[in-house]
Amino acid sequence: MSYIMVDVESDGPIPGDFSMICFGAVVVEPGLSRTFYGQLRPISERFIPQALAVSGFTREQTLQFPEPAGVMLSFAEWLRSISKDRLIFVADNNGFDWQFINWYFHHFTGANPFGFSSMNLGSLYKGMVKDTFQTFKHLRSTKHTHHPVDDAKGNAEALLTMKDEMGLKIRL
Repeated sequence: MSYIMVDVESDGPIPGDFSMICFGAVVVEPGLSRTFYGQLRPISERFIPQALAVSGFTREQTLQFPEPAGVMLSFAEWLRSISKDRLIFVADNNGFDWQFINWYFHHFTGANPFGFSSMNLGSLYKGMVKDTFQTFKHLRSTKHTHHPVDDAKGNAEALLTMKDEMGLKIRL
């Protein structure tokens, strides 16, 4: 199995009506050197300026981004190069991030290489420390910048710390 930490930036709350602007992915392994970054042209006229602002891009910039179909095909190819085995989607907010990745994969490529499940990093940590009020975010080394590769790397660092220092049984 390969664990892939993913982070998404969008211009609204749901795929289809709104657009995934960019996303990042990193293979969870020592060194965190295998990454993917995709920018995507909006698929909808609708956007929420405050949501788009989080990404750091203007609407005009996003309209110059590549077509989503090509980006998603490239991402699928990159994932195939990582492993022929099962890919595990992990995110800080998997309910949000997975819905965009899943929708875009199905809409533009016909299938989601991750299948139909995902893992929530925050819930995993809360279970490990047996406290639903705790957060893993202090385990990140990479600053949370809202650049999705930085944010995915920080979350991957947290998962590696859970394994290496807290005893999480996980095969990476």
